[in-house]
Amino acid sequence: MTADEHPDPAQQHSGWREWLGLAPRSAPATRDNPARPDHDLGRELTQREIWLPAKRRMLAQVADFLIDHDLDVLPFTLAIAYDCVTGASPKLAQRVLERTEKGLPITLKWLEEACAAQARDATAEAVAMLVGELEHSLSDLGRTMAGVRVATGTYSVALEGHVADLQGAAASTDVIARLTALTRHMLDHTRTVERELTSSEAHIATLQTRLDEARLQANQDHLTGLPNRRAFDEMYDREVREARLGGEALCVAFCDIDNFKRINDAHGHPAGDRVIRFVAEALGRIGDAKCHVARHGGEEFAVLLRGTSVSDAWARLDAAREAIAQKRLVNRTNDTPFGRITFSGGIADALAYRTKSAALKAADDALYAAKQSGRNRIVIAGQQGEPMRDVA
Repeated sequence: MTADEHPDPAQQHSGWREWLGLAPRSAPATRDNPARPDHDLGRELTQREIWLPAKRRMLAQVADFLIDHDLDVLPFTLAIAYDCVTGASPKLAQRVLERTEKGLPITLKWLEEACAAQARDATAEAVAMLVGELEHSLSDLGRTMAGVRVATGTYSVALEGHVADLQGAAASTDVIARLTALTRHMLDHTRTVERELTSSEAHIATLQTRLDEARLQANQDHLTGLPNRRAFDEMYDREVREARLGGEALCVAFCDIDNFKRINDAHGHPAGDRVIRFVAEALGRIGDAKCHVARHGGEEFAVLLRGTSVSDAWARLDAAREAIAQKRLVNRTNDTPFGRITFSGGIADALAYRTKSAALKAADDALYAAKQSGRNRIVIAGQQGEPMRDVA
């Protein structure tokens, strides 16, 4: 190829912008296709010609968002940029603006945390709205029932008067007619109230179902499908009560994926999320009616085992640890091996401590001991010398 045959960099850049849809396509002027304006005068614009400039502007704004904040081009970041640019997520866009004005960077980790917080806020708003609708429906039901009581009382008084008339004299045609009319009126009113009650009960049942679903979402980790930290706190209190009532043992454990930052740095956050889901599924398989696994936050999981001794709980978690450590995972996006995925854990006898915070701290200290002694192991609180946590 001669020097004249090398493409002009400016033209090459323009070509890429055309391919991305960020620059208008233009055909070269020839004798058969002379240069002319984009739109002939007097011709009505097509729908495509109307919307194409707006689409190009939107794509350019999305690209500028990613470039301005030095974000990688990922499905997650593209969705965030689109939501902020188009106004699909005004609250997130406002958070981004406020953080930018403070001179703070918009990182991938911050965006993940902001989206998680926004999801929690949206769930809380949905639950509050459902509770309000449920309270309103219960109020309507109460008014309907009050109306039933008033109508029943009125009917009883009137009926008693007619019964007295029947007892005091021979039943006249007029008394029987009035009694019949009163009975018919009460029957009609009863049917109306019955329809209102049926409708109210159906509406309340629907709202209750929606409320249960919203509560489930509020207590569920969006990434793994496991119970989240809020749900774990509720489960802990319930399992302590059940264990004490039934005279059962109760163990609490914390498990943490080893060297997780290395995985994120080497493969990116989306790949790190897949590793978290993999470990969550493996730990979730040991769960049953008396064993509950929750995502406690980040790459850390919490486990409650009721009716299981500390040694049996250790064996159960260690088997899960070994099963995970034997797997060899590969990043599907670039066929790069993740290396050996392992986790460390710490177990404590929950009922051996006076308070919930003391039991959780014992399990957390045991986890710290497992990390300090080489990782990829499970440590029981109090059974091994645990190094003091550096508080500095």
